[in-house]
Amino acid sequence: MLLLGIDLGTSSVKVSVLDAVTQHTITSAQFPEQEAEIISLQPGWAEQSPETWWAFTQQAISACNQSGKYNPQDIAAIGIAYQMHGLVLVDKNQNVLRNSIIWCDSRAVEIGNDAFEAIGEEKSLAHLLNSPGNFTASKLAWVKANEPEIYAQIDKVMLPGDFIAMKLTGEITTSVSALSEGVFYDFINQKISEDVINYFGFDKAIFPEIKPVFAVHGEVKAEVAQNLGLKNSIPVSYKAGDQPNNALSLNVLKPGEVAATAGTSGVIYGVSDQFVYDQQSRVNTFAHVNYAENATRTGVLLCINGTGSMNRWAKNLAGKNSTYQQMNEEAAKIKAGSEGLLVLPFGNGAERMLNNRQIGAQIVGIDVNRHTPAHIFRAVQEGIACAFRYGLDIMRENGMHPTVIRAGKANMFRSTVFTDTFVNATGVPVELYQNDGSAGAALGAGIGANIFTSPEEAFQNMQPVQKIEPENNDFEAVYQQWKTLLDKQLT
Repeated sequence: MLLLGIDLGTSSVKVSVLDAVTQHTITSAQFPEQEAEIISLQPGWAEQSPETWWAFTQQAISACNQSGKYNPQDIAAIGIAYQMHGLVLVDKNQNVLRNSIIWCDSRAVEIGNDAFEAIGEEKSLAHLLNSPGNFTASKLAWVKANEPEIYAQIDKVMLPGDFIAMKLTGEITTSVSALSEGVFYDFINQKISEDVINYFGFDKAIFPEIKPVFAVHGEVKAEVAQNLGLKNSIPVSYKAGDQPNNALSLNVLKPGEVAATAGTSGVIYGVSDQFVYDQQSRVNTFAHVNYAENATRTGVLLCINGTGSMNRWAKNLAGKNSTYQQMNEEAAKIKAGSEGLLVLPFGNGAERMLNNRQIGAQIVGIDVNRHTPAHIFRAVQEGIACAFRYGLDIMRENGMHPTVIRAGKANMFRSTVFTDTFVNATGVPVELYQNDGSAGAALGAGIGANIFTSPEEAFQNMQPVQKIEPENNDFEAVYQQWKTLLDKQLT
């Protein structure tokens, strides 16, 4: 019996097929090979085409099928992970009404700030666990205010994973986890927030049916199954945002457990059994994948927009003829501290942990006689690690004190320079696993379709491949220099 997982990222769509018995990945594919386009019609805007996501998904599934390593007819369930906070709008015929306004788009910041003040800061934090900020609800309000002809045609509002599930099944559903990440959900009253609905003037009819994360959200349509070489009526039995799903993929389900990822964005995500919120909404709390009314499981999320995107920029600037592996090898030749070169990696939209400010990416301390591309490569990775430390300190202020952080050995955690710097900057050991979002989505599908009797069974064979401990070094001094630079930009 096989499980198929789809991970709809910003850069590409990755698909993995797993053996349900061993929980091992049989094959994976992603599309496109080059990073997908982000459409930026104005400064601070970021959009992508949902129909392009669907095309990428189909091509990645087909590439897996063409590997010849399994029989596609043996796939028993499908799970979906997706880039969080994106806004997808469809009409009554399930036609897309506009490009998706994605997670790193900053146009709705002030709309969210106004809602925060109007609803009441304490009430927003107590009920929503967040400021409306720059999340999906505020993006929908932007469409309502600026594109009324589009808003009038809306039949359903969705997040990106709901759209892929719709294309597979023809059904549109959501979950408490999804509603919470859009800041539509009232945790105290356990329903869609009346405060948000009434303030923005939304019609409740545009919200899909609410189902658990681990549940059948529809079955693959016959014509889609035929096109993809799958059997009819495979259940889509799991949908979750990429960061809750990344935590699931690392078996981070219990209070106190913490996961990290460093892809296009960087995230630390910790599980709590409390309704935790930051007074400034610099870190955000959502319903975790195993949240239930009688079992509070929330995910406290620190997000840094400029992580892999900053590393990609460094590659385009100084490493066009190098692979990321070669960049990492060059960076490793430079001493910690990059000989005084400091990087603030905040060039990818409004940063929540900086109170939704856009300060831009910066490189400071350049010595044209000493600094080489290798120094830039290292300084970028050190700057990103310092940003993680800065955000983790905010999480510590809010009661999250990890003793170990789990991460997939993927993206920037493939770099020894980055991983060692992350550990030394945060002072927390890291366990690395050979797992990723698409594999996590596949395992989630197995849980949702009752192929596994419990999450524990789904992860019974998972073991870390490496553990990195902090070293006694002087990186704290580098971090304090970095923080001083950041503080100057924030004052």
